[in-house]
Amino acid sequence: MLADGPSLSARQISRSFGCGETRTIALHNVSLDLHSGEFVMLMGPSGSGKSTLLAVLSGLLHPDSGQVHVLGQDLWRQTEPAREEFRRRYCGFIFQGYNLFPALTARQQLEVVLRWGHGVSGREARRRADEMLLQLGLGKKAGLRPSQLSGGEKQRVAIGRALIKEPLFCFADEPTSALDWAHGEQIIELLRAAAQERGTTVLVVAHDSRIVPFTDRVLQLEDGCLAEPETARRSELWSVP
Repeated sequence: MLADGPSLSARQISRSFGCGETRTIALHNVSLDLHSGEFVMLMGPSGSGKSTLLAVLSGLLHPDSGQVHVLGQDLWRQTEPAREEFRRRYCGFIFQGYNLFPALTARQQLEVVLRWGHGVSGREARRRADEMLLQLGLGKKAGLRPSQLSGGEKQRVAIGRALIKEPLFCFADEPTSALDWAHGEQIIELLRAAAQERGTTVLVVAHDSRIVPFTDRVLQLEDGCLAEPETARRSELWSVP
């Protein structure tokens, strides 16, 4: 069940790149609310501003104008150290480019999140990392570095890293793009479980329409403007097996 008020509220977000004749408007007066325990999918054609919006909402990219209210604060009125602390403590990120540390094993990629970000003991961090890797079908790959993993395996490690600290917010940019659907469905189930069981606010940017039945809402972004279909509620349109 969703909380009464939004966990994240964005109002009149605008963002452009370049200047003069080369200026491109990526976002134009975008407003939205996200709730705890909600799994929201953001769709739209390439170049519509989806990744830009994800970056603004998560504190990675400063908007030209507008506000993002989260945890009782306007995110973009905080200092950069405060935003870094917000991301470290409360956010899980899944990037298209994986962003794994080349020198660390799959297990260490997950352990470092718990030990550095949350002060978890080495033994507990290892236990939780191994448990997550097993869930992801990577139990036998725990000791391998990114150069020894396939693209799909690296993506699953990145997803495990985002979820292992049980974040309040999970921002995912094309989380299934490097995966076959068997593994992609497994990842979506993990994201949905994070929302339903732990109250995580999950926002996923994706083109894959097979994800739609697993979501609570689908938002559509076109030419930097946001529209939410009247019948986007999963319960009204789709049933999940």
